[in-house]
Amino acid sequence: MRVDCFTIFPEAIEDYLRWSVLGRAIDAEVLEVKAHDLRSWAIDARGTLDDTPFGGGAGMVLKPEPLFAALEADTGRQGPVLYLSPAGRPFSQSDARRLAEGPGFSMICGRYEGVDQRVLDELVDEELSVGDAVVAGGELPALMVLEAVARLVPGVLGNGESADEESYSNGLLEYPQYTKPASFRGLEVPEVLRSGNHGAVAAWRRAQSLQRTLERRPDLIAQRGGLSAEEAKILEKFGELEPPASAD
Repeated sequence: MRVDCFTIFPEAIEDYLRWSVLGRAIDAEVLEVKAHDLRSWAIDARGTLDDTPFGGGAGMVLKPEPLFAALEADTGRQGPVLYLSPAGRPFSQSDARRLAEGPGFSMICGRYEGVDQRVLDELVDEELSVGDAVVAGGELPALMVLEAVARLVPGVLGNGESADEESYSNGLLEYPQYTKPASFRGLEVPEVLRSGNHGAVAAWRRAQSLQRTLERRPDLIAQRGGLSAEEAKILEKFGELEPPASAD
């Protein structure tokens, strides 16, 4: 997979990759990430990339000329162009899975008050948001999208099952995790996890995942059409909440 990031701070992307699992994937040639410095396509010798907004207002806007030149250059990029913005559609695990199945994608990291609308109209395929909050630039959101997608690419994670069992992978939040020691300051690891009964462990984890999702993200349960009859039985047997009516 190849991912291209267009940014005024390429070092922010490159530095993070040095310290993450993605860096090992790059070394193993499973993943390729290119951080393109938008200043390479600046419109003058001073490296101008932004200007004041038409109609007035605070802040600066990234100009269209450098972004059009950068995206139209023959950089070898592949797949859709994404723009990270608070005004975008919420990024989800299903988006990560979809992007992970393709050959790659590009991301534009905005700054200041954003980018000229003509860039979004003509060059961008999708606007995505990583949360209902505003940050100074698109580099951190881009890294979040990059990691969420890349870790689903075969060979990036050491254990392929890790990505399958995590939160949102099946529309639910992940179950609680424990490690040694079994007893710490009077706090005990649940007996079922120490039983060696793999079927019971799987059922307990499923119930905990359902219970945690009901408590914290009931909207995810609603998106799945509610609980199935089987899930209600598992939750009743292994969970700690009174299960709601099933969808069946």
